[in-house]
Amino acid sequence: MPKNQFQRKIFAFLTVLITVHAYVFYSLYVINGNALMNATGKGSVIQAINTQGGVYMFGNMLPIWAVILIEFICAFGLECIMGSPCSFKLASKVFNPQKTNAVIFETTIICATVGLMCPAMSFLAAWFYYPYYQGFSIFTLLANWLKLVCFNFPFAFFTQLFFIQPFVRTVFKFLFRRSLAKSDEAAGKA
Repeated sequence: MPKNQFQRKIFAFLTVLITVHAYVFYSLYVINGNALMNATGKGSVIQAINTQGGVYMFGNMLPIWAVILIEFICAFGLECIMGSPCSFKLASKVFNPQKTNAVIFETTIICATVGLMCPAMSFLAAWFYYPYYQGFSIFTLLANWLKLVCFNFPFAFFTQLFFIQPFVRTVFKFLFRRSLAKSDEAAGKA
């Protein structure tokens, strides 16, 4: 798919942009929605978040946009530094990129990325959303991390494999259709 460093960064940007919004929604609405509504007595999750003054992060209440921005910056950095390069290397150890069907190789990359990014981002989230008002305990941090991995991994795997990556690949192909066609044409002549 991406042929150069600029295209890789755009691909990572699109992936992280969609993924962070999906995970914030998943975490706030699906996992914690009922607890938030019960704690505040409100009829919707967004009303409950507004009533409590935002989302608990770093021991403070932050607005949702700040939570999304912080998670986006961390996820984009992690994806560029670790996620993309390591997942490609892992996939290349299992399959030869030149001899393997592109769909199988891309699916392997997606699985490797989820396998790397989910535990890493869940670890960061365990720090971000740690209940600092109770004091610090390494066991609480590790328990929160394990809980987040258990909640996030199935969601990450299925959304990345069946929804997010196919959508990002479609958008990417549309955005870079001319340069991808030129590189495919050049590869066909070689």
